[in-house]
Amino acid sequence: MSRSSAVIMRLVASAYTAAEKAGAIVRKVLHSGELGIVEKTGVNDLQTLADRLAQQSICASLSRCFPKITIIGEEELPDEEIKEDLIESGHSEEILQKTCPEEYSNLKEEELVVWVDPLDGTKEYTEGLLDNVTVLIGIAYGGRAIAGVINQPFYNYELGGGAPLGRTMWGMPGLGAFGFQLQEVQGDRRIVTTTRSHSNKLVTDCVDAMEPHEVVRVGGAGNKIIQLVEGKASAYVFASPGCKKWDTCAPEAILHAVGGKLTDMHGNAYRYDANVKHMNSAGVLATLRNHEYYVSRVPQSVLTALKSE
Repeated sequence: MSRSSAVIMRLVASAYTAAEKAGAIVRKVLHSGELGIVEKTGVNDLQTLADRLAQQSICASLSRCFPKITIIGEEELPDEEIKEDLIESGHSEEILQKTCPEEYSNLKEEELVVWVDPLDGTKEYTEGLLDNVTVLIGIAYGGRAIAGVINQPFYNYELGGGAPLGRTMWGMPGLGAFGFQLQEVQGDRRIVTTTRSHSNKLVTDCVDAMEPHEVVRVGGAGNKIIQLVEGKASAYVFASPGCKKWDTCAPEAILHAVGGKLTDMHGNAYRYDANVKHMNSAGVLATLRNHEYYVSRVPQSVLTALKSE
């Protein structure tokens, strides 16, 4: 890998291939039929063998190339030697060819925090809703999400044998987003995407207050942001503290790269410093356009219940 490239570009180039490797692991575990499911806090909070192996692969691969970065992964795993076949040492040449935004060109390894969700949408993964599943690697500097990689291991899976399986998208504010075709919801339709399996009265009250023409309930935070950038939804509304920083860092960076916005329900930005609490306590509100409209529609009951950080 070219040492002349900015550290952030080299890290994103490595995160891209690490995400693809993790996606391949996620597919392999599924096809083996041995998911190795354990409950973390309950039936809606699961961990599988794919979660464990994908996180080991991503964290070991990135820390080998960038020993000074801080990596925060979703899964609490014991310290153990990682098998060599889980390590990905490659990088995306295409990303290295891009010009680094000036404001990020002199960043140092030790200033960067990487947030990893090795398998976002685990519950959907165990239920066969494979288009909901993503691998998320977000990179933060100064508390802000400045780069993100999303791999969809099962993209195209419904097309059957012969179709190329999986895709990887990435983005950086100031540079752009790649790996997908940006689209917006047609006309003035308000389509809200929200949680499939973690709903409650606050969530439904908030969704209703947006006066949507349609509500799309799907799994995975990464998947919901993809709905926004591909024109399938206009807002992601989740008035609950269930989301974590590793769910939103990568998607937020990609969303920002195309002019979108992700905040808490009060309209305040989340921070991604190494020492912040992991829970997004004040919910998640994300849009491609017209963010202020959706913030203005959040009910007072939601704002009262979900204190901004």
